[in-house]
Amino acid sequence: MGRWRPPREKGSPYITPEGAEALTAELKFLWKEERPKVTHDVHEAAKNGDRSENGDYIYGKKRLREIDSRVRFLTKRLDELTIVRQAPKDQSKVFFGAWVTLLNEEDEAQTYRIVGPDEFNIAEGKISVDSPMARALLKKQIDDEITIKLNNKEESFFIDEIRYENP
Repeated sequence: MGRWRPPREKGSPYITPEGAEALTAELKFLWKEERPKVTHDVHEAAKNGDRSENGDYIYGKKRLREIDSRVRFLTKRLDELTIVRQAPKDQSKVFFGAWVTLLNEEDEAQTYRIVGPDEFNIAEGKISVDSPMARALLKKQIDDEITIKLNNKEESFFIDEIRYENP
C-alpha cells in the first residue's frame, strides 16, 4: 500500500475571530521564530561532515519540511476563511458561534460552542460546525429535542440555553 491518501473534504469556510487570531499567531510563530531556529540548527549540523549519518541534519531537514507544509496550509486556509464577527439577528436559534447548553435524559448539562473546523477542541467545549452534533443543532430553538448517534447508540438532548457571547 502506498502513501497516497484521498484528499479530505474541505471544511466549512467559517471561523471565529479568536480562531483566526490563533491561526495567525501560529503562522507568525512558525515563520518568524521556529523556521529560522531550525534553519540555523540544520546549518550547524551540516558542518559536522557526512550528512547521510548525521541525525541532527536529517531530523532538522524533516522538521523544515513539516514547518513549510504547515505554513503553506495556514497561508492558503487563512485566505479562504470568512471571519464571523457578528451574532445573527435571530438569536433565539442556534447558528455559528453560539454557545449551546444541552440537557441529556438524566438532566446533566453540557455546554458547547459551534466553531469552524480549524478551531474545534472538545476539551474546551468547542465543536466543529461540520460535526454531526452541530449539524443536528443548527436552526433549533430552546426546548427543541435533538437525537444523535453516539457510541453506536442514539442519545437525546434538549436545548436548555442559547447565547452568543463568551460564557
